[in-house]
Amino acid sequence: MRNKTKYTLATTVIASSVLLSGCGLFGGEKTMEEIDPPQNESYTNDLETVEQEGTEEGASETNEEVATETIPRELYLIDANGFVVSQTVNLPKTESVAKQAVEYLIEGGPVSEMLPSGFRAVIPQDTEVSVNMDGHTVVVDFSKEFTNYQAEDEQKILQAITYTLTQFESIQDVEISVNGNKLEEMPVNGTPITDKLSRADGINIDNSDVTDITSTKPITVYFIAENDGNEYYVPVTKRIKTSEQDNVVNVINELIKGPGLAANLYNDIHGDVELLGSTYADGKVTLDFNEAIFGSFNDKMISTHVLNTIVLSLTEQEGVESVAITVEGEKGIVNEAGTSVSEPVTRPEKVNTGSF
Repeated sequence: MRNKTKYTLATTVIASSVLLSGCGLFGGEKTMEEIDPPQNESYTNDLETVEQEGTEEGASETNEEVATETIPRELYLIDANGFVVSQTVNLPKTESVAKQAVEYLIEGGPVSEMLPSGFRAVIPQDTEVSVNMDGHTVVVDFSKEFTNYQAEDEQKILQAITYTLTQFESIQDVEISVNGNKLEEMPVNGTPITDKLSRADGINIDNSDVTDITSTKPITVYFIAENDGNEYYVPVTKRIKTSEQDNVVNVINELIKGPGLAANLYNDIHGDVELLGSTYADGKVTLDFNEAIFGSFNDKMISTHVLNTIVLSLTEQEGVESVAITVEGEKGIVNEAGTSVSEPVTRPEKVNTGSF
């Protein structure tokens, strides 16, 4: 990423070329040689490097020698609307991948020259970081500068750190400490911190429709934001009644309802869209919609935004690896690139990629 970077969804389509299997989220067929393990949003060497990080002392000199090699990583930053959003950036290859990822979240740090327009880093300037692995938990210790943040950023900081670190396959959850003292609540506004932070805690949480949170469960869906001509996808965690058992149906219903009170987000799925049926087998969800899913298209075509928000949202669900779409039982539905979406469509390894 770089200052005043201009990237459109068309650029994102081209850039998201590394896909998991089958028909890629942004179109294009992949050969068997290009297939990666499904739902693994990290590279295969991440598992080894994160587990080997330890205290990570003395790694900097080795890292400088290989700094010319880069690898794409997801950094969760704060956008102009205050949402925590992933942006994919090419970082120098290193053996200390978890520590590096956190360091690139620090204001005034190495990410400064790579930020797209409207985005900012989440961790206070001059904060120092150390990282240790404890099984599948990463323990992140910050210096006292970590406490120098605005109260309104408190939950966003937790979410950005957690989601950035759990992109790596070997990291399931996160513990945070300051000067070696584990935090039970955030220091500025007192946000409670669970024993271990994970993606189950949610991101960009919207509880506007909830009256009794104890009878609900979280579900994360993706909407669209735009800033300075740039469009990108934003995850939002909503809460639905625990009695609603079918999460595939729940996801589609929330997408049809739209972002609600989440200002500055939108959705291309028309309010007249109906899910007529869904099936699940071997990691693949097949959805059958009415013709309203075509929106303004008349040629059995689904828009890029509609397809992407559906696939991104559904592949957040455990066990869902791909999505296929039919309309009133008919196959042969295509995306804007003319590629069939009646065949399995999978999530890209990285979301919101551009020309960084």
